[in-house]
Amino acid sequence: MSLHLYNSLTRRLEPFVPLDPACPTMYLCGPTVYNYVHIGNARGPVLFGVLAELLRRRYGALRYARNITDVDDKINAAAQQLGVPIATITDKYAAAYRADMAALGIAPPDLEPAATAHIAQIVAMIQRLIAGGHAYAADGHVLFAVASFPDYGKLSRRDPEEMLAGARVDVAPYKRDPGDFVLWKPSSDDLPGWDSPWGRGRPGWHIECSAMAATHLGQTIDIHAGGVDLQFPHHENEIAQSECAHGGQPFARYWLHNGMLEFGGAKMSKSVGNIEKVHDLLQAHPAEALRYALLSAHYRQPLDWSPALIEQSVRTLDRLYGTLRDLADVDAAPTIPASIEAALDEDLNTPAALAEIARIATEARSLRNALAHGAEDADATRARLATLKAELLGAGLALGLLQQDPAAWFARGASEGDDARIQALIEERSAAKRARDFARADAIRAQLAAAGIALEDTPQGVRWKRA
Repeated sequence: MSLHLYNSLTRRLEPFVPLDPACPTMYLCGPTVYNYVHIGNARGPVLFGVLAELLRRRYGALRYARNITDVDDKINAAAQQLGVPIATITDKYAAAYRADMAALGIAPPDLEPAATAHIAQIVAMIQRLIAGGHAYAADGHVLFAVASFPDYGKLSRRDPEEMLAGARVDVAPYKRDPGDFVLWKPSSDDLPGWDSPWGRGRPGWHIECSAMAATHLGQTIDIHAGGVDLQFPHHENEIAQSECAHGGQPFARYWLHNGMLEFGGAKMSKSVGNIEKVHDLLQAHPAEALRYALLSAHYRQPLDWSPALIEQSVRTLDRLYGTLRDLADVDAAPTIPASIEAALDEDLNTPAALAEIARIATEARSLRNALAHGAEDADATRARLATLKAELLGAGLALGLLQQDPAAWFARGASEGDDARIQALIEERSAAKRARDFARADAIRAQLAAAGIALEDTPQGVRWKRA
């Protein structure tokens, strides 16, 4: 089947048909680099990175841009607090972001435009908006006139009063309408700024993405992706200013929005204070387990982030890498199964793809056991095992998983954090035996064995070692 994506603009599942079949275009809103990003900020890059690779396989090429916001009031505040130029802050955290994303197995985008490198394009777009009667200068600011765009709200489908109530609106005397939003604002001497027809200043957040997308991907792009929390006002404002600046040409044809991460039932956010930074999580857990966890729910749904989810992801990868280790003597090159492509074609259904990986691994383990106990047709069994290993590696490749040598995956157990995890499982097994839950005790022993951990029950207690 062909690729179908849920378009937030139309609220429908639609077949994906790019403007240029030789090279689709995709834009993903990137980070504002003033601190380490939290794990919620990694969900979009992981999931839409899988989509990017799918598009490359399907069409042979892709122009994929993920921006860097490197001028912002939060960046300014961090720089002022330390008494350094904003570039000191943004260079540090942009590099940290790239390193964290790479650790999660996210390939870099084709383009990584930074806002400060596009001031000329931003100013030019604002000038077009003013000339078209869609923006106005007032008190050193330039604002977009929301009333000039009748389709304002078509993405979020909110009426103007609801949008005004739901937005953090800066009520200012120079605004013609309370909902008008800033395209350019003045900078005092102690803030970063650039010369413009309206005086020294800096761009608003929304206009940055519009200018960068148009510069690198054209006036109309195929896919615009980002978190659902950006749908209003950021993406709504991008549509308004882009379509007005380009004579009514559509800005993006498909809008994709990933759901939020939740922690204990509450949305993970800096304002709530329940965030977990990717940088810290990578110190405590295998990066591939974090990636697996982010793929475990459908991208449009919320994901309940918890230590239990990470632990379950580690256990699952233990079993999968254990299967690959048992197939070490089977020669096979990765082949992405049609069933994996079909799952991803259905609106990037990563849970279905992960379930298919589990099914392939289960069949491989069953046939391996059959071969070890004298399968009737050993040659046919070996041939099927080669196919299954190729499919397991290929399925993992499509999702950015299972590309390590199994020995490397299990060698991570040398860390103190994994020693503690092993000990916790041993204690859980002991508790299960005391409760006469022998099935659970046996399952834990099998799980540890799959991870290369051998247990020895002694009168002094349980001893363990790495096999």
